[in-house]
Amino acid sequence: MSIFIKNIKKLVNVREAAPSAPLRGEEMLSLPCLDGAWLLTEGDRISRLGRMQDLQPEELEALELAADEVIDAEGRMVFPSYCDSHTHLVYAGSREMEFMDKLRGLSYQEIARRGGGILNSVELLHNTPEDDLLQQTLVRAWEIISLGTGAVEIKSGYGLTVEDEVKMLRAARRVEEETPLRVRTTFLGAHAVPARYKGNREGYVDEIVREIMPAVAAEGLADYVDIFVEEGFFTVEDASRIFEAAAKYGMVPKVHANQMSFSGGVQVGVRYGAASVDHLEFTGPEEFRVLQGSGTIATLLPGATFFLDMDYPKAKEMLEYDLPLAIASNYNPGSCPSGDMKFMMALAMIKMRLTPETVLNAATVNGAFAMGVASGYGSITPGKKASLFITKKIPSYEFVPYSFTSQLIENIILNGKIYG
Repeated sequence: MSIFIKNIKKLVNVREAAPSAPLRGEEMLSLPCLDGAWLLTEGDRISRLGRMQDLQPEELEALELAADEVIDAEGRMVFPSYCDSHTHLVYAGSREMEFMDKLRGLSYQEIARRGGGILNSVELLHNTPEDDLLQQTLVRAWEIISLGTGAVEIKSGYGLTVEDEVKMLRAARRVEEETPLRVRTTFLGAHAVPARYKGNREGYVDEIVREIMPAVAAEGLADYVDIFVEEGFFTVEDASRIFEAAAKYGMVPKVHANQMSFSGGVQVGVRYGAASVDHLEFTGPEEFRVLQGSGTIATLLPGATFFLDMDYPKAKEMLEYDLPLAIASNYNPGSCPSGDMKFMMALAMIKMRLTPETVLNAATVNGAFAMGVASGYGSITPGKKASLFITKKIPSYEFVPYSFTSQLIENIILNGKIYG
């Protein structure tokens, strides 16, 4: 199938060649665009693009006649699909009563100590068959597609047993089979200590390394391995042990790092070559220097910071240290029940004073790098996947994060096919 999109007001994040590395520091302030453009997809790839004014009448006619679909995008803009590099999309049920507990003054940690939080989701997931779990997840998957996401990372971590972690990751893999989303999966067995190991965290880490991880690896269910390094959850030493075990299976590290305290999560992530360290509310010059020059991306999750009513990461200082930033949703039932990347970008602008250019790069190019799909996603580049969306008529690309509750998408194209 081929699609010819003509009279595009602005092609956003157009790059002649796919970036070879994440954008850093001042690079993130630049958002290359093409005004008055056209774009051709062939199969599942972007084939060609250019300016309308450079097309001769006979060339325009030939493109229109040859295409299977022609879209007149006059007054509208074309963006690359968002790349959401941190989600917990596979879960069962909901946790709105904990939302009420937060309003009554309980902290995230207090709710967890009472058996709520992650362990609440663990119980719900344990009692949900895989097919039912998948159906619940597919509702959320099609929701984020409608909001502009084309590639997504999905973590386990609500299983905490061999059977349930495998069930989660199988469901995550099936999302890619059932939808046009590009899915990358992460084994997050070290998300919380299950009730059966209360007071024996080390025993549970033993089970992760000796039983759960090998079972996940045997079915090829995980691209990455993650751990929640935080007081009351897991330690830097636990992370070292898990990462060393995961290396035998080719799982690349990621870290839930420095969300509630200066936990050492950033440092251990960089030491083991993590693709990203995520959250980062408690970071400063020491962490920034560790990240500086490393290959690890600093991933911001402003939706969780907003929902938990915490202080936001020092994102502008991170840019001053020439760090690469990504923005992700952290879509999950407890601390961010939303996968709306436009809202995440708006929060990053309002609360962290980032520019529109920076947040758009963080949600596309760098998000793609943070989950290893940058060769095919994250920018409008010939040869990359034809995964993009066409807006309604809007005045500027700044209008997208500015109008943070409005549905601005008119057409979605994923893998060269039109959805809506």
